[in-house]
Amino acid sequence: MKIVDVDPASPLFGHVRPGYKVVAINGRRVLDVIDFRYRTADERVTIRFADRQGRELEFQFYELDPGSLGLTLDDDRIRRCNCDCIFCFVHQQPKGLRSSLYIKDEDYRLSFTHGNFITLSNLTEQDMARIIEQRLSPLYVSVHTTDDSLRRSMLRNEGLAPIIPHLRYLGENGITVHTQVVLCPGINDGTHLEKTINDLSQLYPGVETLAVVPVGLTRYRDNLPRLRPYTGAEAAAIVDFIEARQKDLLARLGTRFVWPADELYVLAQRDFPGRASYEKMSQFENGVGMAREFITMFNRRQARLKEIRSDRRVLFLTGYSAHPFLSRHVLPFIRNELRLNLSLHSVRNRFWGEMVTVSGLLTGQDLLDQTRKMAGEFDVVVLPPNCMNSDNLFLDDMSLQQFQNALGKPVVVGRYNLAESIREIFV
Repeated sequence: MKIVDVDPASPLFGHVRPGYKVVAINGRRVLDVIDFRYRTADERVTIRFADRQGRELEFQFYELDPGSLGLTLDDDRIRRCNCDCIFCFVHQQPKGLRSSLYIKDEDYRLSFTHGNFITLSNLTEQDMARIIEQRLSPLYVSVHTTDDSLRRSMLRNEGLAPIIPHLRYLGENGITVHTQVVLCPGINDGTHLEKTINDLSQLYPGVETLAVVPVGLTRYRDNLPRLRPYTGAEAAAIVDFIEARQKDLLARLGTRFVWPADELYVLAQRDFPGRASYEKMSQFENGVGMAREFITMFNRRQARLKEIRSDRRVLFLTGYSAHPFLSRHVLPFIRNELRLNLSLHSVRNRFWGEMVTVSGLLTGQDLLDQTRKMAGEFDVVVLPPNCMNSDNLFLDDMSLQQFQNALGKPVVVGRYNLAESIREIFV
């Protein structure tokens, strides 16, 4: 691995430089950043480097804090997916977006470090041994169905190994797995979903949770398998079925184990369960319990907002999924109790298609086009917190500064903590 930067506070500063390579730690080749941190956690550490000319140098440490080395190492090459899922979102995108959006990652390291879902389709025996040796836990696995024939069909990978033995082996060796099912109407729901819940729950606690997520479809599906979204009535039936299973599993295992994604409650026009029913919130980033947590956090902080006095006119933008529960649980308090001039506007996703309703997939152009005509009615516009990346770029590469310049109004990126956003904007 190549060194990108050396912190001036590092004990290696002045001895190794950017461009040098990490050759080995305690005589073993280093695979990646995770492996580097794992091997530098030994009591005695010998690190061998090579300079740009290939000359090697060694440094020895005793009871080293790996973070104190202050080395920035090059990013590891991402492992790519060898499946061709019938609902793959990468295939449902137009040309011309930034290159990172077309990467089909299938990397167990990113599953461990970032919670990315993987299918276990490209794991070697060496990978499995490393996961267990280095305790790369938890992992997040897309199961979709435990019927192996159906799973191969859905993932369009005839060489796919049975999933249950992999999951059992990981659990027996101390690796916790969180799983998901992307549910497709008429394909892996019904009796298939029932079988999947039964099979995976039998692997508890190795398999700790299961999230059931409705398939997401864009308008870019030419030459792709025919799929449709769930109706409200179908979503309600799925919620009822899963909640009934939760009661049985809670009595048998001491955990509800399986949860419907928030989007199913939105489609079914059902209230979200109480905060306690989500237990550890282990699949929060997968959209399970996120809405309930949002509401709970806001309710707990309401008292801190009551001293706010302002005549500022504020427009909050959101996607269609979030609009119903924000309108019901948040907006009345802001308007009626705080007497603040805040309006909520749901933005149609014209870029991906109106079946895509989450705010995280709104483009800068859609947000701008549908806000510009209202700009004169407001003093500040608040964007959803998840519609930009860490570089303040929307999915269509519009920058936050470009958005603000085009709108001609102050623009604020909201927080998941809505109460704090309100304090910042109105105070």
